[in-house]
Amino acid sequence: MRRLTLPLTALMAALATAGAARANPVTDWNRTTIDALEAAKTPPPPAARIAAIVQASVFDAVNGIRPRYAPYRVAPAAQRGASRAAAAAGAAHEALRTLLPDQQALADDRFTASLAEIPARGNPDAITDGVSWGTSVADAILAWRSTDGFNAVLPPYVPGGVPGDWQPTPPALAPPLFRQFATLTPFALSSPSQFLPGPPPAVTSPGYARDVAEVQALGSATSTARTPTETETAVFWQADTPAAIWNRVADTLADERGQGMLASARRLALMDIALADATIAIFNAKGQYDRWRPVTAIRAAGTDGNPATVPDAGWTPLLPTPAFQEYPSGHAGVSSAPAAVLASAYGDRTPFTLTAAGLPGVERHFGRFSAAVRQVQDARILAGIHFRFSTEAGARVGTDVAAYVLGTQMARR
Repeated sequence: MRRLTLPLTALMAALATAGAARANPVTDWNRTTIDALEAAKTPPPPAARIAAIVQASVFDAVNGIRPRYAPYRVAPAAQRGASRAAAAAGAAHEALRTLLPDQQALADDRFTASLAEIPARGNPDAITDGVSWGTSVADAILAWRSTDGFNAVLPPYVPGGVPGDWQPTPPALAPPLFRQFATLTPFALSSPSQFLPGPPPAVTSPGYARDVAEVQALGSATSTARTPTETETAVFWQADTPAAIWNRVADTLADERGQGMLASARRLALMDIALADATIAIFNAKGQYDRWRPVTAIRAAGTDGNPATVPDAGWTPLLPTPAFQEYPSGHAGVSSAPAAVLASAYGDRTPFTLTAAGLPGVERHFGRFSAAVRQVQDARILAGIHFRFSTEAGARVGTDVAAYVLGTQMARR
């Protein structure tokens, strides 16, 4: 383990402060992670990857001091007496400054402040040892993830030519984004295709026609069938990344219940690993099935071989269509995964509140985690960007991923 020399000002502040530490340095740093992701305007798939790296690093750093659980990636090797709070700070700071270099000033400011909040308890090496250990843990996980395929150079995408094949969608009319996530090294799964869902319904089937009609009526920019509340629902779930939305919930629940650092670190790591692996599984399925979006399907109705679909050449969705394949729904999958992890900890019948950075002051209140997942499924249809069968498949993938992560990672010793 490499020894880290702290900046003199940070070290002096840390050793001079003997007041009470903040309630939970782990959730404080998780909020900093979300703040950094938001400030960098990180898109949802990369945000999920970064959150998983940061929280896995924090867990192994905190757990590596008086271990209670099996490590995620890095075996415990901390100096005896090292500070858990300092280890969390060292791990999160190192991961954030590496993954989001444009946000280093934010990470540095929080690092200095967090060290100053650690009570002095008579061991002058506790803070330096904790930071050194946490930094080394993050470095090990960063080194592992540096070859996960995130920066892979892929061959050009060539659209298919039969009904149902994905086509570039307005307004960007761009090739599909984030294709590298289809083959990204998972954080816990054995392969990206481990929970590949079954194929979507054939474009000639009655079920397909039924779901086309639903989104055609409810998801149009000019829909008279969609209520104002439903419009707000569609906008809410598009106003922030799933990583930000669900990590805020996890932080709030942990702090309300007075959870300690280790319990919080484990729960956040499990949740963010499940969220990241659900992202990988979803994009793997998107690449496998390569299915078109509602805007393409509705404008092409009548040429799809299904007599029950009704063409509308001018149909436009309420919200802009994301530039990647439709099946299965990403947001449904990457919301059901963290919701399942939190439900396993607190029970499905847990009241909580969601917020989205893109809609300041707007809150959504739920009495069950499953209710929030159902709402995000509806929201994608109301937005005009997904079919019902796709949101159902995506939610199943997320739930399966979460169950696997919970059953295989960070078990109690």
